[in-house]
Amino acid sequence: MAQNIYDNPDFFAGYSQLPRQVHGLDGAPEWPAIRAVLPDVAGRRVADLGCGFGWASRWFRQQGAVSVTGFDLSRNMIERARADSSDPAIDYRIADLEVLDLPEAAFDLVYSALAFHYVADFDRLIRMIHRALAPGGDLVFTIEHPIFMAAAHPHWTLDEDGRKTWPVNGYSVEGERRTDWFAKGVLKHHRTLATTLNTLIGAGFALHRVEEFAPTQQQIEEMPELVEELERPMMLLIAARRA
Repeated sequence: MAQNIYDNPDFFAGYSQLPRQVHGLDGAPEWPAIRAVLPDVAGRRVADLGCGFGWASRWFRQQGAVSVTGFDLSRNMIERARADSSDPAIDYRIADLEVLDLPEAAFDLVYSALAFHYVADFDRLIRMIHRALAPGGDLVFTIEHPIFMAAAHPHWTLDEDGRKTWPVNGYSVEGERRTDWFAKGVLKHHRTLATTLNTLIGAGFALHRVEEFAPTQQQIEEMPELVEELERPMMLLIAARRA
């Protein structure tokens, strides 16, 4: 079973105050980049893995998805998502992505935002998603970039010129990473970029788009604090398709 840190009261309280949770998709700087690679969802069956408060699930319905099923391990997340929507075409379920087994060819799009790096057995997850997609179905997801999460103690430091820099060490040593973020010992699973992409290819996916998210100049002008995101990629965005 995956670590259910989101039902930790301290973690949930801090997490709920993030701009992306207060303002929804408009508070996520990467959302325009994600939206640019999403397929037309009108008439499609969508699975939202790690749906959180359900912001994306509701957006998919607004864009014409015929049904959306949101899955999240956290009871806190699912209760909040259910409270924020009365749409009968959205079904929110508590589920552990480590063992989730979706029906074969049940969905036309599987979407996930910042959840897969909590999953230890990425290969099993991706092969299950491949089976769950109808032929021609799409997988679009974001994860923390391997460069961002590789270090044992990820944090900003200053180089000899006083410039912010992000440590990258132990990059080729895949496996558990534990960090303190709103709570102590948050467990994530580091994989190299090559492992991530090759797992998708090995499962039968055709890569459609790979983006190492960085904010645009306009975003930086609107939110100057985003300038530090140019120093290293924090997020990896992948769009793939089942042949």
